[in-house]
Amino acid sequence: MTQRAQDSRELNAPSRISTDYDDTTTALQIVDGVDLGGRRAIVTGGSSGIGVETARALAHAGAQVTLAVRDLASGERVRADIGRTSGRDDVAVAFLDLGDLETIDAFVAAWTGALDILVNNAGVMDAPQGTTRQGWETHFGTNHLGHFALATGLHSALAAAKDARIVSVASAGHAGSPIFFDDLFFEKRQYDPNSAYGQSKTANVLFAVEATRRWAADGITANALMPGIIATNLSRHWTAEQRAEATEQVKQAESTGGFRMKTVEEGAATSVFLAASPLLAGIGGRYFENSSESDIVDDMQGWAGVMRHALDPAAARRLWDVSEELIAEART
Repeated sequence: MTQRAQDSRELNAPSRISTDYDDTTTALQIVDGVDLGGRRAIVTGGSSGIGVETARALAHAGAQVTLAVRDLASGERVRADIGRTSGRDDVAVAFLDLGDLETIDAFVAAWTGALDILVNNAGVMDAPQGTTRQGWETHFGTNHLGHFALATGLHSALAAAKDARIVSVASAGHAGSPIFFDDLFFEKRQYDPNSAYGQSKTANVLFAVEATRRWAADGITANALMPGIIATNLSRHWTAEQRAEATEQVKQAESTGGFRMKTVEEGAATSVFLAASPLLAGIGGRYFENSSESDIVDDMQGWAGVMRHALDPAAARRLWDVSEELIAEART
């Protein structure tokens, strides 16, 4: 923690948290000097992209990390790699498919003991129209309802930790859509993958808002974040034309000096900041980018800021209630 960051907390809290970290800061730099010894963490989607580097940094800081993954073979390779680089031999791998409520329930049932850190990192983006096993639209069902079921299922384990943190990996894509409560699954309106992704990312932020309101008394806080623009397999559903268009947009943005692509190590930094930094003790319900709290905006300028609809407490409460109802119905 820098002195400026500490001063910022004392001067600005509870209004805003600001640090000296920027878009070049890596996950390992975030945990420099941080001791997570004795703490346990779960990272969903921990076998690829920024999930790997999030898990690696938490392990380096002393946490016992469980990689919750769909591909167990990839998870085992990452486990071995993190073990080599961190010197830890207690990284675990467990199967989890966020698009299938039964596997989520099985994961929860198998978990024993307290849980200090839950990083809801896995997700899908711009997928063709489809549904999860329970019949929920793919983005909303996987990115939000899957993680919602996981977090609520692990509530007692999180509460047992006394000061647990949930990290909700969202995106600037939340600007693309608020929550359409009367048509969550595109049964009435024409399907659009960008809108579907945007709605699910808004849900990720709203989850952090309401989880903190409901669970802060249990010693559980949750925050959301924008990791940045990183080349990972999250874009696996893009067409060749979409990739070419995105590449050109990035080139133009970088040429103006207002934007740069992040490495996976840099992309994981804000997730690790929310999971491990002393600055976030007792702080929840907020949205961060580049390891600082984002400005609340009415119109996104590029990828910076958080839209008001993503922090709306009334929408957050309604979404929580609807999510509970959907999951309860799926279990009957």
